Amino acid sequence: MSDDEEYTGEGDPEFIKRQDQKRSDLDEQLKEYISEWRKQRSKEEDELKKLKEKQAKRKISRAEEEQKMAQRKKEEEERRVREAEEKKQREIEEKRMRLEEAEKKRQAMLQAMKDKDKKGPNFTIAKKEAGVLGLSSAAMERNKTKEQLEEEKKISLSFRIKPLAIEGFGEAKLREKAQELWELIVKLETEKYDLEERQKRQDYDLKELKERQKQQLRHKALKKGLDPEALTGKYPPKIQVASKYERRVDTRSYDDKKKLFEGGYNTVYAETLEKTWQERQERFTQRTKSKLPKWFGERPGKKAGEPETPEGEEDAKADEDIVEDDEEVEEEVAEEEEEEAEEDEEEEEEEEEEEEEEEEEEEEEEEEEEEEE
Repeated sequence: MSDDEEYTGEGDPEFIKRQDQKRSDLDEQLKEYISEWRKQRSKEEDELKKLKEKQAKRKISRAEEEQKMAQRKKEEEERRVREAEEKKQREIEEKRMRLEEAEKKRQAMLQAMKDKDKKGPNFTIAKKEAGVLGLSSAAMERNKTKEQLEEEKKISLSFRIKPLAIEGFGEAKLREKAQELWELIVKLETEKYDLEERQKRQDYDLKELKERQKQQLRHKALKKGLDPEALTGKYPPKIQVASKYERRVDTRSYDDKKKLFEGGYNTVYAETLEKTWQERQERFTQRTKSKLPKWFGERPGKKAGEPETPEGEEDAKADEDIVEDDEEVEEEVAEEEEEEAEEDEEEEEEEEEEEEEEEEEEEEEEEEEEEEE
């Protein structure tokens, strides 16, 4: 038998025995694996079962807690609504008491006005009473909403309009009640007429006072040289910044007008410098000139062979030299200023030429765009 041939060992009993042994070992190993897997699986199922039971218990407890929380919220909401209702009832009762007191005061005031024979002022100016947030009673009344006004109206009418208790009345009593109501109507109509006439009188007095105030303001404006109606309007008069007789149209730009109010400090500073320069120059020219002492009989700076100069001539010569130097300096300064002015003019001309060129280019571009369109 060659090496390339495979040995199957079909007839060898040893080989068959080894194969059976291997199969039995594999079966045993598989049985162990299966038993181990079943054990592991049973453990996992037990743990899963415990977790499910725990989850169910937690759901039940959470549902109970949510139910308790909902019950607590409901009780809290009911308590809040009850407190709000009680507060509202207290406020309504307080308003009712205030309105009752106001009605009593009004009735007392009307009675006092009726009892008063002599004619008094048509109106009284009461002191302002600061209420909540510093607002007066009138301001608080204006800031009330429509619902609040309706509510106050109902409360006020509830004790002003008393209910009719006519149950069990006979014909005579009903006639007496009707007569009483008729007299009450006549009384209220009389009071209404009196109040309307009083209001008309007050309106007339207010109009008269406003007219007097306007007249006073007109006189005040005339005294100040203003228009008579300058102070009577809603706003104060405008400040006049130019003469009303000026007929020319001001074509200056904002920058030009602004420059009118600039540069004052520079002018003052230049004037101060000039004044200081003049004072120092005067002190310098009026100084006491000290001559240099002679050295071995000769003055320093004197050339050989020059004659002796008297004392006065030396001073005059020195003054002439100073004046000549000042004139030269002034000429140089004037030449520099002229050169600077010429340079500025040239720069301005160049800038104007550039602006004209730019404008021409823009006009050409616009013409080209129009032609293209």
